[in-house]
Amino acid sequence: MDYPKRKSIRLKGYDYSQNGYYFITICVQNMKNILCRGEHCSPENNHQFELSDIGILVDTAIRNIPKYYANVEIEKYVIMPNHLHMILVLQSNESGRTMFDPTAPTIGRIIKQMKGYIAKQIGYSIWQKSYYDHIIRNESEYQKIWQYIDTNPLKWESDKYYNR
Repeated sequence: MDYPKRKSIRLKGYDYSQNGYYFITICVQNMKNILCRGEHCSPENNHQFELSDIGILVDTAIRNIPKYYANVEIEKYVIMPNHLHMILVLQSNESGRTMFDPTAPTIGRIIKQMKGYIAKQIGYSIWQKSYYDHIIRNESEYQKIWQYIDTNPLKWESDKYYNR
């Protein structure tokens, strides 16, 4: 029996190890609200959700990405009840490699490593198979995405990923 092929959501022909700014969204499988505490997962006074134990693990994994990849920065991120958003920056040297990383990391490799780390810690995967990316092309896009991430918790109940 032939199964339908999954359509790639990546930009065809684009090298995802290139220097640049990337807006990444990763969703929890079945959109379960497992990254926050509380029945309704409402944002606290500081516009953030109270993270569950799994959410805390996700937070740690995101913060550790630059420790594993010397040329990667996480400029901004937010952990929502069932997904996360981040601005990930690749700034590799001229060859695209570092002394500690003989191959240039790709966005896919970085996300796969992060998802794998979390799955190993809790014993199962919590994520959808893929992730969404957007290549940030200019300062205006960057500012809009930064603002979106910053205000996303306040708009949770009208968010397209909202799930009670």
